Amino acid sequence: MPRTIRQRRYGRIVATTENDRVAASSGPAQQTEYKANIGRIPIRFLAPQQPENRWPAKAYAGEAVPFSATIFREGHDIIGGTLLLTDPRGTTSRHAMSPGAPGTDSWHTTAVVGAPGPWTFRVEAYTDDWATWLHNAEIKVPAGIDLDLMFTMGLELLARAEQTTTVTDAAAVLADTALPPVERLAAATAPEITAIMAADPLASLTTLSETRTLRVERARAGVGSWYEFFPRSEGAKRRKDGTWVSGTFRTAAKRIPAVAEMGFDVLYLPPIHPIGRSFRKGPNNTLDAAAGDPGSPWAIGSADGGHDAIHPELGTVKDFTYFLGVAKKNGIEVAIDLALQCSPDHPWVTEHPEWFTTLPDGTIAYAENPPKKYQDIYPINFDNDPGGLSAEILRIVEYWIGVGVKIFRVDNPHTKPLQFWEWLLHEVNTRHPEVVFLAEAFTRPAMMQSLAGVGFQQSYTYFTWRNTKEELEEYLVEVSKKTSDTFRPNFFVNTPDILTEYLQFGGRPAYKVRAAIAATGSPTWGVYAGYELFENVARPGSEENIDNEKYQFKSRDFAAAEASGDSLAPYLRRLNAIRNEHPALRQLRNLDVHWSDDDSILVYSKFLAAEHTGTGRPDGIIVVANVDPHSVRETVVHLDPTRFGIPTGTDFTVTDLITQSTFTWGGDNYVRLDAFTEPVHILRVDYPKGS
Repeated sequence: MPRTIRQRRYGRIVATTENDRVAASSGPAQQTEYKANIGRIPIRFLAPQQPENRWPAKAYAGEAVPFSATIFREGHDIIGGTLLLTDPRGTTSRHAMSPGAPGTDSWHTTAVVGAPGPWTFRVEAYTDDWATWLHNAEIKVPAGIDLDLMFTMGLELLARAEQTTTVTDAAAVLADTALPPVERLAAATAPEITAIMAADPLASLTTLSETRTLRVERARAGVGSWYEFFPRSEGAKRRKDGTWVSGTFRTAAKRIPAVAEMGFDVLYLPPIHPIGRSFRKGPNNTLDAAAGDPGSPWAIGSADGGHDAIHPELGTVKDFTYFLGVAKKNGIEVAIDLALQCSPDHPWVTEHPEWFTTLPDGTIAYAENPPKKYQDIYPINFDNDPGGLSAEILRIVEYWIGVGVKIFRVDNPHTKPLQFWEWLLHEVNTRHPEVVFLAEAFTRPAMMQSLAGVGFQQSYTYFTWRNTKEELEEYLVEVSKKTSDTFRPNFFVNTPDILTEYLQFGGRPAYKVRAAIAATGSPTWGVYAGYELFENVARPGSEENIDNEKYQFKSRDFAAAEASGDSLAPYLRRLNAIRNEHPALRQLRNLDVHWSDDDSILVYSKFLAAEHTGTGRPDGIIVVANVDPHSVRETVVHLDPTRFGIPTGTDFTVTDLITQSTFTWGGDNYVRLDAFTEPVHILRVDYPKGS
């Protein structure tokens, strides 16, 4: 009686997967219909995907993307999984999935995505009938259990396979009752048969997962070496009276070849627009600006125009176009700042006062980030006229795209509504899928992750403040594993606003350590001009450089510093060359942390299998960094060589790409890193030929 009641409660079940239709009837009196949320073989937790699957996961052209799912079924039959990956043209490729750690039911594979556009993927699960039979036969046949039955079942399965000579020969042996049972079974385990069954499994109960979308963007969305400079300082000259003549786009263009020669491929410019005069800031953010002080470029707007104008001292649109052309000839893309804020002199203040916040005393609220105050900047209010303001911002972005800009570094996007960014980035990337947006958002994780979710291709990160071994290990795992389906980190080592205590007091070793970890830990990294000159003096009580370039001109003699050996430029050049030579370093999700016996020795590797490098050879890099810039460290590092394609227990050769020294390594290795000479090993794994 209880069994009958249970059947009536369930009624008729209708599966939601496309190829499964499961029906169970309980009789006409109690028949109901239920749409099942799972297929015949359960497939769950597809990856990559964003939390909630609200927006698609992201990848970039050339990225080796790890795909995974949880697949299981009742009983003990052996199952298999296949990734079905469809490119924007509708071509579907199949990629066999492998099981993960025993007991986890995780299945995974890695596939390189190519052309930008919307890709889709789903997972196909099935019962592997041949593997299931073979597993049972290898137990039963040697024990003499169900011999006739097992061989009959094996022959039926071979009849389902493509009838090649190999298959028919194996079937003949399997059917030969004159042979000993173990010898008959050996035909089913021959390498040739194993290869055939692995290439085209004999499947039943095939089940398809739901479809997921993967947004693939151009390679620059995920890979790049950024360099920031203020064009007004490049070529600026001091007059005899102490005032300055501003550099221009023409003079700044002369610096581009040197930036390219260091291996940087993105040049980021702070705002290039007219700067307001009201409440203009003086040197070191003082409230008293002299007549010749240039003011902060982020105080945008004057009688000369707003966000669609160029500061007259920098030149004209024609001069800026010339600057873009020089950059292009040198293999560099130019990123400009999209700072949605205004000086009190911006035309919007009088033309559209509704786009700002008016306080009870009738004044307009200026920007604050306590304890910092920006009296020269009015933030924008998106709630009074969202339609009009949004349309104007889209017009501005479209204007600069038309001039030739394809990358925008967005200032403080976390102070604007997320809904606005979702709309703007959708509009821009629908019309111009090549455009890249970098979010300068140092804020709470929920907002940073959500900005990436709605479409920002890159983001500034907390990397700047992660300096100890423990902090770096945790953060490298976070950005490479936990958030990499959406969030792409740009590891800037410094900015005009950020000069950390680590750099202030760590000297030359600290500058080398931070650059090496940034350049190898993330496929996108960046430096602000002056880093190569070890500019490490902060304004008292702050993390900002003293005599900050945000508020004044700065003249630097990069060539003289390099000639005298007082420049980090050769090291930066070498780091970028290593990145260009090693595709493993242009990937995000392939980082693995290893171990050391010293609390200041950080160890991680990056690996790309031969089938994903484009060279036909595997690519492995091991980074060992002494993150204490004040010491010499000796310790033992412990590696899991399988993470970079070397079998456990096998010795291998590594070459230090900084010093060119060669070592024979294994799982456990002694290292000595002197912070005052070379604090970081960047080791190439030298794989044997043919591997």
